[in-house]
Amino acid sequence: MKRTLGVCYYPEHWPEEQWAEDARRMAEAGLSWVRIGEFAWQRMEPSRGTFTWDWLDRAIATLGAAGLKIILGTPTATPPRWLVDEMPEMLPVDTEGRERKFGSRRHYDFGHQGYREECRRIARIMGERYGTNPHIAAWQIDNEYDCHDTTLSYSDVALKGFRDWLAQRYQSTDTLNRAWGNVFWSMDYDSFDQVELPNLTVTEPNPAHVLAFRRYSSDQVVAFNRAQVDELRKHTDAPLIHNYMGRITTFDHWAVADDLDIASWDSYPIGFLSDRIEGTPEQKQYFLRQGHPDNQAFHHDLYRAVGKGRLWVMEQQPGPVNWAPYNPAPLPGMARLWAWEAFAHGAETVCYFRWRQAPFAQEQMHAGLLRPDSKDAPALAEASQVAAEIEGLPDVGTAQSPVALVFDYESAWAWDTQPQGADFDMFRLGFAAYGALRKLGLSVDIIRPDTNDVSAYKAVLAPGIMQLSDELRGALETYQGVALVGPRTDTKTAELTIPTPMGPNLPGVDTTVVLTESVPPTDTITLANGGSFRHWFEHLEGAAEVRAWTVSGHPAIVGTDNLRYLAGWPEDETYLDLLRDLMAEAGVETYDLPRGVRIRDTATHRFVFNYAPEPQEWNGTVIEPAGVHWEAR
Repeated sequence: MKRTLGVCYYPEHWPEEQWAEDARRMAEAGLSWVRIGEFAWQRMEPSRGTFTWDWLDRAIATLGAAGLKIILGTPTATPPRWLVDEMPEMLPVDTEGRERKFGSRRHYDFGHQGYREECRRIARIMGERYGTNPHIAAWQIDNEYDCHDTTLSYSDVALKGFRDWLAQRYQSTDTLNRAWGNVFWSMDYDSFDQVELPNLTVTEPNPAHVLAFRRYSSDQVVAFNRAQVDELRKHTDAPLIHNYMGRITTFDHWAVADDLDIASWDSYPIGFLSDRIEGTPEQKQYFLRQGHPDNQAFHHDLYRAVGKGRLWVMEQQPGPVNWAPYNPAPLPGMARLWAWEAFAHGAETVCYFRWRQAPFAQEQMHAGLLRPDSKDAPALAEASQVAAEIEGLPDVGTAQSPVALVFDYESAWAWDTQPQGADFDMFRLGFAAYGALRKLGLSVDIIRPDTNDVSAYKAVLAPGIMQLSDELRGALETYQGVALVGPRTDTKTAELTIPTPMGPNLPGVDTTVVLTESVPPTDTITLANGGSFRHWFEHLEGAAEVRAWTVSGHPAIVGTDNLRYLAGWPEDETYLDLLRDLMAEAGVETYDLPRGVRIRDTATHRFVFNYAPEPQEWNGTVIEPAGVHWEAR
């Protein structure tokens, strides 16, 4: 499959006489795709039942005439004012009980049935009108679920929906009371109508209550997305896509993606480095204009798996963004590097955001491929360079990675609910494991928590999984590679309680977590052979073979040749050392890479990326800052 480039475009923002010239310049730059429509509900339907499709018809025809393929977005992330006025109870409510008002975007409660039906209606009407249009080659449903913290709503609508959800899940309050342990603090309920939302309590609410609400809220995202999928499937054979975000764990992406054809995500490396990725001041300064060298790769690998092998980047940062605490410009060459990195990780298409920088409203400081005066912005030349390079290297393929990392959204909700340590976070833990593997030069597959066969991998890591699924537990029981499970894995029930027998209940590994410590930043747990744990440490008992110790005589790693439990969160260098040794046992070759250099192997090529702000040498090749090197395998 040939890799392609695209761009996000808003014809409703610009004079119609400008559209044809924009389309010509897009095609001239080597772009193949253009996304439109995802925020234009008011322009499509300015009042109920009054539709103004003529402008969109002409925009689609103009773009299509230039040879561009169109991704048409459903506009449900921006319900118009008239619709909010009709059903004001659709507005979400924050955890402090404050209504979140009209005047920006994503101002809806996922569980509001009336709004869901309105979304179904507009998706149906759009599908009827454009489903067979030859220029519409893909559809995007809504935009960036949970952007601006919108998965969780504490509205009256959510309260009613949550109570109904509880009644269906538990059937009786007796069952609910037992499952949640409501005997503690006399929290028993006699009726589902007595259950409130888990906010504004005097101290922390019951963690089982919170986890149930997180599950309910995720289910609403799945149902909201499915309503539009069901309508569009009746009218189009084009692939259906959603554009996920970076470091968002508030809903189950695996479940949403089960209804879609392609997973895409919106990649803003420099913005994420500033406000979503941990790091020391020195690290953040070093990668200031490049982004964290593992963040983009992690999300490519995650969403390639979420998309069942099909990955796009729907929005790629081209220059300074407007929403981070600080918004520096990318190092020259990074817009090219980010695109090639996405292709190397399996992306079929990379779309830059946006075509022209808007001179008005909330995102007027967000750079595009063009300046507001329509002159070329720096990233346009880099996008054109990638387009030319694609012609010489059209399909780099994907490849089975030697190592798999399990990632689970329910576990993220569990540890958000009960972190036990102020700096414990599921994403951060999984990302630490992933980053250590990448620093060793490894390509990584991220896999679902209900995976039932891991035999294709030489090594598997499963950090922070609240409860191992039956499928994964069975796969590990017969696994012939080397699996490293933990820390904080299989130590809770599905209701976020401590199981009996206590976990982890690993097949063939006699070990139990009998005491847990969260470790503050001022302390570490030192290991006997060098290195240390930080953040988290579990005291283990049992007859399992001890494979590493702490200096105080506690087991640090226990298990068999094939299945092991890691009792703590290793510091970065310690993770490298542990995984280097483990990969040697598993027969996986590793490398000592220069700072900022990362490797990705595909079916046909090895790619080397330099995220460092200075030249780096690898394997006899000098790679310039923001440089990309590839060679046939």
